[in-house]
Amino acid sequence: MEAIGRNHSFETALADLVDNSIDADATNVLIRFVRDRGRLCSLYVVDNGRGIAPDRIDDAMTVGGRRAYGDADLGWFGLGLKAASFSQARELTVLSRAPGAPAVGRRWRLDEARTGFLCDVVPELFADRELAQDRGLPATGGGTIVRWDQVGGFPATTDERLVERFVTQKVTTACNHLGLVFHRLIERGRVTIAFDVHEAGSAASTSPVTVEPINPFHYHRTGATGFPKDLNATVDGRSLSFRCHIWPPRSTARQFKLNGRPADHQGMYFYRRDRLLQPGGWEGVHAPHPKLQLARVEVEIDSDVEAFLRMNPEKSRVQVRPEFGQACESARADDGSTFADYFYQAEQVYQAGNKRRTSRKPMIPPGRGFTPGLRDTLESEIEALKADPVDIRWRDFDDDQFFDIDRDEQTIWLNKRYRKMLLGDRHGGLNDLPLIKTLIYLLMEDVFQGEYLGSRDKDNIELWKSVLTTAVRAERR
Repeated sequence: MEAIGRNHSFETALADLVDNSIDADATNVLIRFVRDRGRLCSLYVVDNGRGIAPDRIDDAMTVGGRRAYGDADLGWFGLGLKAASFSQARELTVLSRAPGAPAVGRRWRLDEARTGFLCDVVPELFADRELAQDRGLPATGGGTIVRWDQVGGFPATTDERLVERFVTQKVTTACNHLGLVFHRLIERGRVTIAFDVHEAGSAASTSPVTVEPINPFHYHRTGATGFPKDLNATVDGRSLSFRCHIWPPRSTARQFKLNGRPADHQGMYFYRRDRLLQPGGWEGVHAPHPKLQLARVEVEIDSDVEAFLRMNPEKSRVQVRPEFGQACESARADDGSTFADYFYQAEQVYQAGNKRRTSRKPMIPPGRGFTPGLRDTLESEIEALKADPVDIRWRDFDDDQFFDIDRDEQTIWLNKRYRKMLLGDRHGGLNDLPLIKTLIYLLMEDVFQGEYLGSRDKDNIELWKSVLTTAVRAERR
């Protein structure tokens, strides 16, 4: 009981619980952080699936219990619920109701398991009351709550700022992971996953944060003609297909960067029943290389190819067998091309895109006042000069000029009197009005280069001041 689930992270543990909800035909899953007088105390995973019948609840809570899995089920080992929960919490409570059946509940407590292997029976009245609460999920007549208490990673503080920071970081990381792992199911409308925060004893919760799909193969145009391309292999009578993609070079899409360096996400993406098991890695077929960062391959795992590989109990990685390497070596496309040809073409596309990038004029990078997305885009598209970044900020002016240039402070100043007018009903902040700021930056960045302003630069600044001030005055009419 103490040992199972040790390889889980918070994100993979939640993914395992969502697997169970999807297997139960849930259309909605809510992951709720619960606070008690400011301190995080519990986590709930609530779904509107078909629930667990009273005569099946003991089987569901048996550690290592075996059951028959359907062809579309995501579960496999019989450990997921327990291993995922015990990796994060010392108490696991499951409350469930099947349509037309009474509510049932069971609870495992790790501290009790030290001296006796006993699972608590939760009173029906308590289970019924918990399941009857309105949490905003569409009613189906059934549903399940998985509750974690004594969660090891929760901060032991009531400081609102620290708790808020912790929850924000956890929700962001978990949304990124779940959005990637379940992107196919979310895109098809098969399931909706959301997070919120609830204060114990209160009727209200925070606005839910919905998990958005992150499709690692969602590009608007392919990076090379003829792709994606299927390479097919047959080993020992079993067929395996590899769908090879080449991303367009210099992409700044979230689906390409995947919250990290693109070079870290090249390789094989293994799917089992539309659930992503492993995002990237060449599994011995090729060594990772920056020039292959545009190369990604979809591999579907079904019962016919399970002899080639196996997944770990956390369903976050696969381990390939020697037969998998043989399949990659023998794989051919209809045009006769191989993995070697695919790797060569992916490198050529990357190199061609990199040449176009280096031919562009270097720029001073943007600093404060610009959105992180703009800074990331420019970093990927244009070589940055070694100079202090250009900031763009608001301040009060003595006149009605729209902007001013301060080369000593490396800052473009905007006149504060126009800020509210341009924002309208939107909320202002450090990175507000990104479109206007970006256009001004692109227009004026080069005046910050060099040791001094030439006469042409000075004339351009005066021209821009005259034209933009006239334009922003017109906005007020």
